[in-house]
Amino acid sequence: MSQLVASFWVQAYLTRLRLQDIPAFVVAHGDNDAGSVLIKVNTLDGQARALHRSYDIMSDTRMWVVLIEGEERDVDDAITRQRSFDPDLWVIEVEDRQGRSLLDQEGLD
Repeated sequence: MSQLVASFWVQAYLTRLRLQDIPAFVVAHGDNDAGSVLIKVNTLDGQARALHRSYDIMSDTRMWVVLIEGEERDVDDAITRQRSFDPDLWVIEVEDRQGRSLLDQEGLD
């Protein structure tokens, strides 16, 4: 199975969020073709979590997993560290008081 280029996936994800009236924006524009994507979910109460895709070798599947969660400041620091060694990284910030990211929906894995 071929992979989607990063920019196409990001645009589709932002559209899906917009259709659910969930604000989101690109914080860091990574490589259009092969950049990894990190999602920051900001619950607008000082808390946040960052998710990234991980590969499970045992089940041969990809899934979204939490990289860090807690105080927004700590999450932002972790994202800054990630970007320092991965300049191709996309960072998408989702702002939703309920903490919805839609990453559990079909087609976003």
